[in-house]
Amino acid sequence: MQGKVLIVDDEKSIVDPLTYAFRREGFIVENAFNGKEALDKIPDFKPDILISDIMMPVMNGLDLCKQIGNKEGLGIILLTAKDDIIDRVLGLEFGADDYITKPFDIRELLARTRSLLRRLKKQSTPDEKKSISINKLQVIPAQRKVTVDGSNIELTPKEFDLLVLLISNMDRIFSRDELLDLVWGMEYIGGTRTVDIHIQRLRKKLGNSYQHLIQTVFGVGYKISSETK
Repeated sequence: MQGKVLIVDDEKSIVDPLTYAFRREGFIVENAFNGKEALDKIPDFKPDILISDIMMPVMNGLDLCKQIGNKEGLGIILLTAKDDIIDRVLGLEFGADDYITKPFDIRELLARTRSLLRRLKKQSTPDEKKSISINKLQVIPAQRKVTVDGSNIELTPKEFDLLVLLISNMDRIFSRDELLDLVWGMEYIGGTRTVDIHIQRLRKKLGNSYQHLIQTVFGVGYKISSETK
């Protein structure tokens, strides 16, 4: 078994061939025809990957992402009929991992799904490092846990991996391309704007006390300075 995939699209002409292709490749597949139906199926089906159209009735793909984007271990790939940067950026901001524009080659979607599964598997492997603390901020890699003043901070898998990479390598400046390679993997087709979006979300979630923890090195990339300790 490759994994469990939930395909969400209001067009049967899209759902049927995708279902056939993924099942032929060894995936367990379930279908939904709008976001609300997908939300109802997720608790029982427990998919590894959600593949969802954006433009759908009842509940669209972006609203679906907002509902489930922070669930640990669930990868999200968005399908969009519009080659629109707004849709792509919003999808990433709401918790999607990847996107593909219609019309697309099913082989490419299969490849991206396998790549995302591999990344999620790596992220679920416990890190041997002990906790890392900066004042009241504590990062525990082995538990994939972040707290500020004792309160848990809910991060998506890639937000967490970004924070761990930066905080484990204080004073090292990472370029956007390096972060894209180390966190998302070389097979990720998205652009470096993905890194900027996740850094912005991290800063917001860490709160006012740590919004300047991740420093922008203009023209280069990002770092966490040891002077923040």
